[in-house]
Amino acid sequence: MSYRSALAQQVEPLALEANALALQARVREQEAIIESLRRQISDDRLVFERSSAAARIGLWECDLSSEKLIWSDVVYDIFGLPRGSRLDRQATLERYVGNSARELVSRRTGAIRDRTGFTLDAEIIAFTGQTRWIRITASVDCRDGQPFRVFGMKQDITEEKLLADRTRYLAENDVLTGLANRAKFQSTLSRVCANAESGESRALLIIDLDGFKLVNDTHGHMAGDECLREAARRLRSICGDTELVARLGGDEFGIVCCGDVDLPALNTLSQAIIEDMQRPVFYGGQALHFGASVGIALLDRCTPSQLYKAADTALYEAKSAGRNAFRATTGLRVGSRSQV
Repeated sequence: MSYRSALAQQVEPLALEANALALQARVREQEAIIESLRRQISDDRLVFERSSAAARIGLWECDLSSEKLIWSDVVYDIFGLPRGSRLDRQATLERYVGNSARELVSRRTGAIRDRTGFTLDAEIIAFTGQTRWIRITASVDCRDGQPFRVFGMKQDITEEKLLADRTRYLAENDVLTGLANRAKFQSTLSRVCANAESGESRALLIIDLDGFKLVNDTHGHMAGDECLREAARRLRSICGDTELVARLGGDEFGIVCCGDVDLPALNTLSQAIIEDMQRPVFYGGQALHFGASVGIALLDRCTPSQLYKAADTALYEAKSAGRNAFRATTGLRVGSRSQV
């Protein structure tokens, strides 16, 4: 055996051992990287789950061929189902209320047809019987140009919805009486005046309580507030078919009428208001008395301010006539006015 052959026989095992050691080192490095990634994914999943639970946002998907649903834990919670329980899409759809159910079906069908997505705020009744609002975001996933699944997020927005509704209510309603406030009244009046060309009759009634100041001064503001609340209840009952009943401020109320409106009907309505307001209000063991005067203006292509001024003028005339009375301004047009 030559020197070189003997040396090769000695070097070859050493090289193989070195390669094996290098491979083992690389394997350990890869295992360390994999373990680090596993821990990172686990941490990220934990952060996501906690964030998802805090924000009440869950993930969902639906296989279009089988209609099989997959939900994350939060979606189960939103719908009031035990986590991991068997899902039935039809039973889930039955949880959606009225228009929300119809809108969901319409938007889902359109998104699948157009290969797009949608966002929808929907009302549901959870399996526990609780009413909730959820925000659905959905996207359609395609393979070879064909939709195969719909997926997205569902978020419980019940508190957000209640807060928004409360904020809207306070912005549009009088806190004391629950009637529409002056801002809502003005926006409604502007809308009906803008639509005056449609041919429908429109009218405005302004009601001022007679004798209310005496009740307030004699029996106190709490008694006065109760009289205002009761006046609002009576107006709401009598004028339930009108466009809007509003408290304009103090002891003044406004009624916007649309549709089949004529002067005889408005006179009858005004007389009913006057008679109903004369019934006593019982508070603190005492009978409180007040009345009402009504000013009427029939709309015929005029601005909201002109209509209000005409009704206010008619109200002044009703009060001048001895109160607990009504007067009307009819055939109102820009620059002209006739009275009856």
